[in-house]
Amino acid sequence: MVGYLGLGSNVGDRREMLEAAVAALGRRNVEVTASSSVYDTDPVGEILDQPAFLNACVRIETELGPELLLDACKDVERELGRDAAARRHAPRPIDVDVLLLGDLVHGSERLTLPHEQVGSRRFVLVPLLELDPDLVLPNGLRLADRLAALPVDEGVRFAGPPLLRP
Repeated sequence: MVGYLGLGSNVGDRREMLEAAVAALGRRNVEVTASSSVYDTDPVGEILDQPAFLNACVRIETELGPELLLDACKDVERELGRDAAARRHAPRPIDVDVLLLGDLVHGSERLTLPHEQVGSRRFVLVPLLELDPDLVLPNGLRLADRLAALPVDEGVRFAGPPLLRP
């Protein structure tokens, strides 16, 4: 099944962390088939006084279901030094979010698909739409329309080429 993940880092060598996450996913039955460019982004959420992030989105292919895919993403975060007990939105070496998995709509205590913020965050939509400008959510909502409707107050700046070279 084709899906999309969001990657972010604001601790250490941020690009190196994103690249390490791509490699680690491949060891967990999650094949990264394409990557967006990398973007330098302002922190959003509960803790704004922290370093800027590097963000990217990747297209994946996997046979894992949503909960097992989440487990794989959490394993990658742990492997790369993320403290699972840290405060939500705190600085972190790596963040791996499941954004979309095919046309699947899924809800559990641990995971909601599509990701509940996929249509409301510029730092997700800009790289995600770079991978697929025509991406539509299972409910028919065009993500390009969501991006166009968002205010331009969240800083998202091009920072480098894709994590994977075509």
